[in-house]
Amino acid sequence: MPTSPRVPPLARRILLGNGLSAVGSGLTMPLLIVYLGEIRGLGLTIGGLVVAYMAVVSLVVFPLVGWASDRQGPKPVLMAGLVVESVGVALLGAVASVPSAFLVGTVVALGSAMAWPAQSALLGRVTTQENRQRVFGIQFMLLNLGLGVGGIVSALVVSETDPQTFVWLYLADATAYLAYFAVLLTLPGVGVGRVSGGPLEEGGGSDPRPAGMREVLADRILRRVLLLAVVLLMSGYGALEVGVPIFITVINGFSVSWVGVSFAVNTFTIVAAQLLVLRIIRGRSRSLLILTVAGTWAISWILMGSSLLAHPTLALVLVLVASGIFALGETLWAPVAPSLVNDLAPEHLRGRYNSSMSLVWSLSSIIGPGIAGLMLGAGLEVAWILVLLAGCTVAAVMALGLRRALTAQLDGRTPA
Repeated sequence: MPTSPRVPPLARRILLGNGLSAVGSGLTMPLLIVYLGEIRGLGLTIGGLVVAYMAVVSLVVFPLVGWASDRQGPKPVLMAGLVVESVGVALLGAVASVPSAFLVGTVVALGSAMAWPAQSALLGRVTTQENRQRVFGIQFMLLNLGLGVGGIVSALVVSETDPQTFVWLYLADATAYLAYFAVLLTLPGVGVGRVSGGPLEEGGGSDPRPAGMREVLADRILRRVLLLAVVLLMSGYGALEVGVPIFITVINGFSVSWVGVSFAVNTFTIVAAQLLVLRIIRGRSRSLLILTVAGTWAISWILMGSSLLAHPTLALVLVLVASGIFALGETLWAPVAPSLVNDLAPEHLRGRYNSSMSLVWSLSSIIGPGIAGLMLGAGLEVAWILVLLAGCTVAAVMALGLRRALTAQLDGRTPA
């Protein structure tokens, strides 16, 4: 009898905890630069530098997180990350100087870098190839739902004239991470300890085959997936986070409040569409779905570029529609990419495989905004759109090449 595609009970608990922590993140995530720059008086430049520094910290930590997840199990690493991030977020409410901002930012970045890849590895352990894609899709939906709910609550609560409202939000965020920690306590013995099967573990050190990250990097298909992800995500998420606010405020001259509307369109499109998308894509080629992501994001950029030629009101509509269409591409990428990485991963290297993907995310979130900031700051809006379209085109070609490298089962064309 084939394995049920429904979400396994253990995965449901992990998803519940993830949803709780996402609400907490939604309370504070959009406010960090404003909080550091304006509320604490450090300046927007310092706020931006702290955020960029946190991304660099994550880059350094990810390989260690993968190693620890494979040695100790992903759940202990995830639980430690939640505690560290909870402490860091709570301390944000006490930041009063530039050194303290960077110090607390380090703690938050360490916790976040520990938690996310460890969570992916834990979900990989408690799922099978048959239901893994659905689980990762629901994870993404709950993440966006939590961020959206948290964002709405923070908009109702926070006051720029009362710094204490920010402190309460950061304490609420810290509590949400501890709630996730409590959920994980209900999973005794799950995701703990090393899984045997590595070449050096079985061979007592005499086997000449590579182990650890060398074994990960020796996986030719994984290398292709990671390279494709770098190109596509550089042309996607990072560009969106910087491009949409600039197109709305600087280029088209609308209020900054419309930036929040655009991200609300993105978030709630994901929440509304994800379950339907999961049903549609079941049993379809993953490589062709990634190609579809590239095509969908290209359409989104074409619409955004068209706003340069439109009447201001129509231009705003085009940017908002582009944000919604981009979200449809996200509902494809979110279940397909992590499930493919976890299907490729040997059990004893699952942590390192997921950390490698998280590393790609961080690189893309640094390079993409950097390119956007330089080109849009120089007034090269059309050239920037063309660069993104070129990136989506290259990613589409790479997805076709990946299809030839994957087995029918890994590609999702035949049942697990």
